[in-house]
This record gives sequence, structure tokens and C-alpha cells, in this order.
Amino acid sequence: MIKTLDNSDDKTDSKRRDAHPSAPPRIDVNVFELMTESEVIQFLRIPELSSSKDYHNVIENLKRVRGLPRIHICRKALYPKKAILEWVERQLGAGK
Repeated sequence: MIKTLDNSDDKTDSKRRDAHPSAPPRIDVNVFELMTESEVIQFLRIPELSSSKDYHNVIENLKRVRGLPRIHICRKALYPKKAILEWVERQLGAGK
């Protein structure tokens, strides 16, 4: 009597797990969506709200006076969308 073990499923599972042992964990891109200054200007609808001719000055003022959230990557300011939304909510609460 010959007994055979069918471990083909175990072998393929172990290959799938070990295929990329150093691969970073998967990150949800939408959570960390970064916007450029021009995208933030459009996102906050600055052209509709401000009479300024240079919207860059409006963003600079929001950063300096109101603490507009941003990060710097390679000396370039980028604005996390989630942080901007939270900032807007805090600004709404501060106006009460």
C-alpha cells in the first residue's frame, strides 16, 4: 500500500508568500493623495473666493497665518488631501 500526500496547494501557497519577502505593505493611495499648490488652489476654489491676482500669495498667507498643512519633498511643498480636509473642518469649527 502506497500512501501519497498531495501537498501541491501548500507548495503554491508558500511560493506566493515567499515571492516578495521584502515587498513593503500595500498602501492605500487615496489616503495619502498629495496635491501640488495649483491643485490646492483649485481644490479650495481660491479663484472663486479671492480677488487676488496672484493665488500663490493667498496660499502663502494661509500657510503663515492659518497653518495650512503641507509637507516638503525635495524642497517642494506638497499638500496631503486628507490633512487639507481636516484643516478645513477645523477652520469651520474655529469660526463658530
